[in-house]
Amino acid sequence: MADPSSYRPRPGDVPDSPGVYRFRDEHRRVIYVGKAKSLRQRLANYFQDLANLHPRTRTMVTTAASVEWTVVSTEVEALQLEYSWIKEYDPRFNVKYRDDKSYPYLAVTMNERFPRVQVMRGHKKKGVRYFGPYGHAWAIRDTVDLLLRVFPVRTCSAGVFKNAARTGRPCLLGYIDKCSAPCVDRITPEDHRELAEEFCDFMAGRTGTYLRRLEKQMMEAAEEMEYERAARLRDDIGALKKAMEKNAVVLADATDADLIAVAEDELEAAVQIFHVRGGRVRGQRGWVTDKVEDVTTGALVEHALQQLYGEESGDAVPKEVLVPALPEPVEPVQEWLAGRRGANVSLRIPQRGDKKALMETVQRNAQQSLALHKTRRASDLTTRSRALEEIAEALGLDSAPLRIECYDISHLQGDDVVASMVVFEDGLQRKGEYRRFQIKGFAGQDDVRSMHEVISRRFRRYLAEKERTGEWADGTDPAGDGGTGAEGAATDGTLAGPEVITDSLKDDDGRPRKFAYPPQLVVVDGGQPQVAAAQRALDELGIDDIAVCGLAKRLEEVWVPGEDDPVVLPRTSEGLYLLQRVRDEAHRFAITYQRTKRAKRFRAGPLDDVPGLGETRKQALIKHFGSVKKLRSATIEQIQEVPGIGRKTAETIAVALAQAAPAAPAVNTATGEIIEDEKPDTTGGSSGEPVTAGVPDERRGQET
Repeated sequence: MADPSSYRPRPGDVPDSPGVYRFRDEHRRVIYVGKAKSLRQRLANYFQDLANLHPRTRTMVTTAASVEWTVVSTEVEALQLEYSWIKEYDPRFNVKYRDDKSYPYLAVTMNERFPRVQVMRGHKKKGVRYFGPYGHAWAIRDTVDLLLRVFPVRTCSAGVFKNAARTGRPCLLGYIDKCSAPCVDRITPEDHRELAEEFCDFMAGRTGTYLRRLEKQMMEAAEEMEYERAARLRDDIGALKKAMEKNAVVLADATDADLIAVAEDELEAAVQIFHVRGGRVRGQRGWVTDKVEDVTTGALVEHALQQLYGEESGDAVPKEVLVPALPEPVEPVQEWLAGRRGANVSLRIPQRGDKKALMETVQRNAQQSLALHKTRRASDLTTRSRALEEIAEALGLDSAPLRIECYDISHLQGDDVVASMVVFEDGLQRKGEYRRFQIKGFAGQDDVRSMHEVISRRFRRYLAEKERTGEWADGTDPAGDGGTGAEGAATDGTLAGPEVITDSLKDDDGRPRKFAYPPQLVVVDGGQPQVAAAQRALDELGIDDIAVCGLAKRLEEVWVPGEDDPVVLPRTSEGLYLLQRVRDEAHRFAITYQRTKRAKRFRAGPLDDVPGLGETRKQALIKHFGSVKKLRSATIEQIQEVPGIGRKTAETIAVALAQAAPAAPAVNTATGEIIEDEKPDTTGGSSGEPVTAGVPDERRGQET
């Protein structure tokens, strides 16, 4: 590991001008390429105190052994040079999209004497018209098969073409009229080229001219009673319309645009691109990248633009590029795109209308692409095994942790504090063993105490199970409380939701043994304090064979008990990826439970405390009186007028409402006006409940 101060350039040596810089390792390999508006200011950021650097940046500067730079005139030149160097050196710390030339295109070789329609991959060639990219080669062949009825352009290889010319016999497509057979001179080179131009025009979106021409020819043939020719033209029109249906109009006014969307998390990012030509989606592609550097969404967009258009020119760069976030600064990127196209290019974020709606579709595709990538990665047995081995090595475990339990605390400004426990076995979710907890030992917000309580309760239940099954020789209860109330069913009388199913470990009477199976690793969502609390809980119970670690979300650092510094796993580590999945699942499960509890609390009202009063009679009372406020002022005789309410029940309702303290008046937060409660309260809650109870959660506090 190199000390950055050993190769730090003197500030006076670095020019204060635009340029591109390269970090090299001790073997002179380029490991990072970047550009800057001011080289002096940008490079100074890399040579500050290592503790202030992002972990990924810190890893890069300690891996490097030297830095060099090249001065350019403008930021646009810096952008072009950065792209060239990334392609040339393939630096390990730069964002690299995994795609690259794998997507097939529909290509028309206009640079040949007899243009050919074919599927092409790889680098684009001069003089060839490209359409796409397509997700699959068969999609191109289906489209071409439909269009060859109307535009019988050559599709055969050079060898087949020469062999047909030598023998004087066309191939099968020539006999069934899906090729104009230029190989045997059925059509002149000029006419065949014109046919290829028409094919390209149709693929470019200029479809109306050909449909109208064919419809006119069909009508003329019918009038002349050439019914076979009219039927053939009718089928040609049907083929063209079927080909057009494959690409429905999504943007009006024959818009040419590319839409780019990004879905990302802390470790990876997925990019989706829709190519719209003539208002129709003509192609789609997607990339996934590991975020090996600290990069913003705007920077990811900039890298995607470089990859998309770095080797393109002319009409291959559309007039309009729609993105989810703009690079910073945007002017050099826009100028660079205009230079590639030879005309102005609009680079912007769609705000409304059809373009914004289509961008949302592209965004959903990006999110699904990232989720699918993660699913495939998680389902691979070899990858999961490597992840568990990396975790064991990083934490110094004797063996791979086949069972991992993760805990998270969730609350809203200290209210409704709950916790979750999720279980992964062999790297896969075991939703049947998920559990949820209510924090009962104290009131208020304290994540550290909450974590200590949850870990204590869970493992008291584990020790109680061991004693009950005879695994404790002395027959004493090391837990002290029998482990009651450790999970959601014991604390609030409800099961842990639809995701919690019967455990495979069961008692003799068939009931599930909920905490009988211990984990090899306990993961907590948090840093050093939460980890220390979890370890202290295990120590107090005398458990010393279960490892503990924590994953801090901000920097994805792995904390272990008793250590002042975290364990930093590589950003591409499968072990870190698995820990992140476990932590995120615990967070999701905890927030789901916390929101459920909060919703129940908000719906509660004074009528809920009346014993024997069910939902039907509560609704009848509210419907009869119009609100709880009017019900509170009613006499017992008036309450008895409600169907199903007797004298005793009416007295109970009156007493309950009299004991309930009247709530503060509702206030219109926009005007400050006190609102008189005249509207029916269909929930049975207090009519005087402050308006803030209905304010969306994100405006009332942040969930954790």
